[in-house]
Amino acid sequence: MTVLTIAALTLQEAARRKVLRSLAVLTVLLLSLSGWGFSRIDAEFGGLTSGEALIAAATVLNLVMFGLSLIAALGTAFLAGPTLAGDIESGTALAMLARPVRRSSVLLGKWLGLVTFGGGFVVLAGLAQLVIVRATTGYWPPRPVSGLALLAFQTVVLLTLGLLLSTAISPMASGIVAVGLFGSTWVAGVVGGVGVALDNESVAQVGTVSRMLLPTDGLWRGAMNAFQDPSLLLQFNEAFKGHPFLSATPLSGVYIGWSVLWTALVLGLAGLSFQRRDL
Repeated sequence: MTVLTIAALTLQEAARRKVLRSLAVLTVLLLSLSGWGFSRIDAEFGGLTSGEALIAAATVLNLVMFGLSLIAALGTAFLAGPTLAGDIESGTALAMLARPVRRSSVLLGKWLGLVTFGGGFVVLAGLAQLVIVRATTGYWPPRPVSGLALLAFQTVVLLTLGLLLSTAISPMASGIVAVGLFGSTWVAGVVGGVGVALDNESVAQVGTVSRMLLPTDGLWRGAMNAFQDPSLLLQFNEAFKGHPFLSATPLSGVYIGWSVLWTALVLGLAGLSFQRRDL
C-alpha cells in the first residue's frame, strides 16, 4: 500500500511541475504542425494510392513519433531527477524515511508514478497523432498498439536510467546525462544503419552495441517498424537501408526480453545506490 501511495503522490507532484505545462505546449505544437504536414502530403499525392505516398506518410509519421519520444524523454528525464534527488537535497526524504517506510518502497513508488506518467503521456499523444494521420490521409499503421507500447517502454527505460542517476548526482545533472545518452544512442543507431547500407560490418556493430548498452534506440526502431505499411518493404527495400526513420525488421522477443532485464537491473542498481546514499 505504501508503494501505491507514494506513486500517487509522485503523480500529483509531476502534475504540479512546470515541466508538465512545457510538455503540453510542445506536444500541441508538434501535433498541429504534423496535421498541416500530412494535409500537404494528401494534397500532393491525392491520397495514399501509390508507393511514394505511402513511404512519405510512413516517414513523416515516424519523424513525428520520434519528436514525441524526444519530448517524452526530455520530460521524464527532468522529472526523474528532481523527484528523488530533489527530495534528498530538500530534506523531504529524511523526514519521510524517519517513519517506518523502507527506502525500497519510496524508490518503487516514485518509479511506478513516473512510469504511469511517462507511459500515459506517450500513449495519449501517440494515439492523437495516429488519429490526425487517419483524418488527413486515411493511413492507419498495421500494428499501432505494438508501436505505442514500444514507445512507452522506451520512456520507461530512460526514466529508470534517470532515477538511477538521481541517486548519485544532482537533479539537473542526472537529467542532462540521461538525455545526452538517449541522443548519443540514437546517433550511434544511425551510424550503424549507415554501416548496414554500406555493408561495413565494423560500422554496423556500432549500432548493435549501443542498442545493447541502452535499449532506447532498439525499442524506437521496433516502434518504427510497427507504424509503417508492410508493403513498403517489398516495393522500396533499398530505401530502408540506412534510413533513420524507416525500419526493415521488427523486434525479436529476445531483444524485448533483454530490455525488460536491463530495466530490472538498472532499477535494482538504483535501489542499491539509494540504500547507500547519505540523507
